Amino acid sequence: MPVAIITGASKGLGRALGAALAERGWDLVLDARGAGDLKEAARALDVYGTRVEAVAGDVTDAGHRTELVAAARELGGVDLLVNNASALGAEPLVRLEDLAPAGLWRAFEVNVVAALGLVREALPSLRASEAGAVIAVSSDAAVEAYETWGGYGASKAALDRLAAVLGVEEPGLRVWAVDPGDMATDLYAAAVPGDGDPRPAPESVVPAFLALLDQRPASGRYTAASLREGL
Repeated sequence: MPVAIITGASKGLGRALGAALAERGWDLVLDARGAGDLKEAARALDVYGTRVEAVAGDVTDAGHRTELVAAARELGGVDLLVNNASALGAEPLVRLEDLAPAGLWRAFEVNVVAALGLVREALPSLRASEAGAVIAVSSDAAVEAYETWGGYGASKAALDRLAAVLGVEEPGLRVWAVDPGDMATDLYAAAVPGDGDPRPAPESVVPAFLALLDQRPASGRYTAASLREGL
């Protein structure tokens, strides 16, 4: 069975994608900081009969990243790495004049530095896979200028660039940066508390991610909307 590592997998898009992959027979290594929520998410996948390892920790910890990849190797290797864990930098989001350097660093540390660290840790296994792939979960804030989204958007823009270069440097892999679009997630609620506009559930964008795995287009940046149109 193929094996995927998914960070930020206890809630939202990470949890929804994990369920979809488990339903397809994937074995999973799931990461999140909250051990309780992560164990509950893993238990919910028992119905699919696949192997699921829940490894709680912070992706900014190099030792934790090593643990994630080691768990995947015990299951057979790494066929897919999904860098989904994200940090806003400020909760709620603030204008750049009010964004503390520590908050900006936290966004880059989680969204960029840790993501690259996990890629580096997993690369030997990804290269050994017959269909090795990396998904970097991006944001429209990486390409559009939204008030208060400057720090988070800058970190996602940097993640996009790392994904683009990795795709060039590793032609044997597929490396996709994916903008999922608006979703009703805890991350968005923390970013803009009190925003009552309805947003789609994370499960609604999962088919776009599955389309990537099925069709394996060239490495590059994609939006969930464009992928859904191509289904």
